[in-house]
Amino acid sequence: MINNLKEKTKKFALSVINFIDLLPKGRKVDVISNQLLRSATSVGANYRAACRAKSTADFIHKMGTVEEEADESIYWMELLFEGGIVSISDVKNLIEEANEILAMTVSSIRTARKNRAYSK
Repeated sequence: MINNLKEKTKKFALSVINFIDLLPKGRKVDVISNQLLRSATSVGANYRAACRAKSTADFIHKMGTVEEEADESIYWMELLFEGGIVSISDVKNLIEEANEILAMTVSSIRTARKNRAYSK
């Protein structure tokens, strides 16, 4: 699963980078797209950091950051849609991808917590 999620988070970041290039220019779009770019690219970077965690507690903490950044990415895409900047078809696949990453992340955190509890 680790390699799968590594590739999935990288693919998500690249898809968001390409998506942002297609957005119209303007102050509000620039602010939202900068936030989206930061959160979406942070998902994969933080997942890679989690893979190098020094302990289970460190892994859980870093995966928590992955969870937050994936959820934040969804928020910015929802703003683009609900703000009338893009259509739902423009962000549907990206939101689905972020939700899949979010679900996998939450599952990994739960498993790590359960394994930590059993090892005590």
